[in-house]
Amino acid sequence: MHPTSFSSHNFIQLALDNKVLKFGEFVLKSGRISPYFFNAGLLATGEMLSLLARGYAEALAEQMATNNNDADSASSKELVIFGAAYKGIPFVAATAQALWLHHGINAEWGYNRKEVKTHGEGGNLVGADVSNKSVWILDDVITAGTAMREVIDILEQAGASVAGIIVALDRKEKGLAEHSAIQELVATLQVPVRALVNMDDLIGYLADGNRQHKDATQLAKMQHYRAQYGV
Repeated sequence: MHPTSFSSHNFIQLALDNKVLKFGEFVLKSGRISPYFFNAGLLATGEMLSLLARGYAEALAEQMATNNNDADSASSKELVIFGAAYKGIPFVAATAQALWLHHGINAEWGYNRKEVKTHGEGGNLVGADVSNKSVWILDDVITAGTAMREVIDILEQAGASVAGIIVALDRKEKGLAEHSAIQELVATLQVPVRALVNMDDLIGYLADGNRQHKDATQLAKMQHYRAQYGV
């Protein structure tokens, strides 16, 4: 039976089944030994992409409902979503479909090219015209925040403002400083950054007493990593 709505438990289970999420020991760019690894490049099945898009769409629909109760909200009348090249392109396309099919929201969507096109319509933006619009950005994981800041610069140069950011996973761990990349983005941009799943959800999944296969050692490693690097 395929899940029809998004939940952190369903997503974690499906991610494990498709090896998008792995538990073990993985060396990160920072040199830390992480007890888990999330590879969004393996979100390569219709089932995985559909469930992820449902999660993004539900989060955005909640945000729209909140905005529609705010007469002064710049984004209360329309929704524009944006995917960062290249992983974000299928995310944003699938989410636009999920918003329409499951929530009746006809969102505009677009994405950027990494190489500026010099012929045809030109430029590095494809899809929705973002000029003078408030845009939500979809991404998989924010690690250092560098790539996200580049996307934000592209949007602002095109005349857009960023309404918020939604990521699939928040590792909830500090960077070089005491704050995570997401916390730094929130402080800098003064916009919400939401995550569909975070480190605490992974720990909760491992600690779930109803799971058929339990791994106390892996749970202890996750809890230790969270205590050492978590925010």
